[in-house]
Amino acid sequence: MTPRLFHLWLSPFSRKVRIAMAELGVEVKLVAEPVWERRPEFLAINPAGQVPVLVEEDGTAIVDSGAICEYLNETVSDKTLLGRDPISRAEVRRLVAWFDLKFHREVTDNLVTEKVLKRFMKMGTPNSSAIRAGLHNIGYHMEYIAYLAERRRWLAGDDFSLADIAAAAHLSCIDYLDNVPWDQHPETKDWYSRVKSRPSFRPVLADRIPGLAPPPHYDNLDF
Repeated sequence: MTPRLFHLWLSPFSRKVRIAMAELGVEVKLVAEPVWERRPEFLAINPAGQVPVLVEEDGTAIVDSGAICEYLNETVSDKTLLGRDPISRAEVRRLVAWFDLKFHREVTDNLVTEKVLKRFMKMGTPNSSAIRAGLHNIGYHMEYIAYLAERRRWLAGDDFSLADIAAAAHLSCIDYLDNVPWDQHPETKDWYSRVKSRPSFRPVLADRIPGLAPPPHYDNLDF
């Protein structure tokens, strides 16, 4: 039985795990989980009611994107996305935390949650102040990515890593809503184009939300 990954289309944490698994050559069956329905069967696997959740063939469940990626890095021995030495691993983990905590709080949550998830979760109308904050905050994060990309081959150093995956996962969700100011940040756009062209990223870009189409450039490598 193939391992299952419970996920959501516009969850950057789900996308991070999916891309990491593709980079590591791990096959998985995707199961879209409508977390707002709070299914008892899913809550029995993860009482927090959040995705992603990886369920192995023997029924073992690994919860949380960080835990899943660490688990994958330890169980796929011939490849690594966390760096090849302690300093590299520390930098990868620092940047993953930057995007999964800071970027998510200041940008992703303000845009994706307000514009999309609230509708599915029936949490009322979008908060316009939160949306304005997300659109404002994305600018300096784009500048920080450009700063890193100008000084390194990839965000954390010479090797493509989970830091690049985490950053691109969040940006891809924002880009689905056409809220990334690419023209104002050409260095960040160049870096994202390189990530976007990787085979591991293509299935994520093929996702479509019912009733919400992405902009024309979304899955175009030449955008």
